[in-house]
Amino acid sequence: MVSIPVNDNITLRTYVREDADALFAAVNGMRSHLGPWLDWVGYTTKPEHSLQFIQDSLHQLEMQEALAMGIFYDGVIIGGIGMHQWDHRVKKAQIGYWLTKDHEGKGILTESLKHFFDFLFGKIGLNKIEIHFVAANKRSAKVAERMGCQIEGVLRQSAVRNGSIENVVIAGLLKTEWMAAVKA
Repeated sequence: MVSIPVNDNITLRTYVREDADALFAAVNGMRSHLGPWLDWVGYTTKPEHSLQFIQDSLHQLEMQEALAMGIFYDGVIIGGIGMHQWDHRVKKAQIGYWLTKDHEGKGILTESLKHFFDFLFGKIGLNKIEIHFVAANKRSAKVAERMGCQIEGVLRQSAVRNGSIENVVIAGLLKTEWMAAVKA
């Protein structure tokens, strides 16, 4: 199990099978909030889907393909954070995140990402982190900006969101940029 303490209340940790019901409840309660931005929400319609996600995530971690973690506030799942598309040769990966609406705007995601980035650059040895988001997702654009990511380009008509084909923005952050920002 991977566990990253953020502060006295917040911990990032890999999911375990016993988290399936709580993970489903968190996603199900935020369906209308998360669904417009995250396709997988529409496919998570019962607790068994969350259990399958956890089992797949544990396998991907074992194979060093991805890392999926919950954001736990006082032991309760309030969001998720993860790394996928892990390229060992280039030492880069994409990250994704979500947070329940009640916990937005409190700095929780930013603090969680800071610790996650430290872990990915320091412990995992990544050289680059990418955040991909649809252009209409202004909140993710702000998160990428806050984290120091640079917009590297736009993949035109490269994602489907709610039945519409949309542009995907790619924002990236290099280890050297992160280390310089941390020292500043």
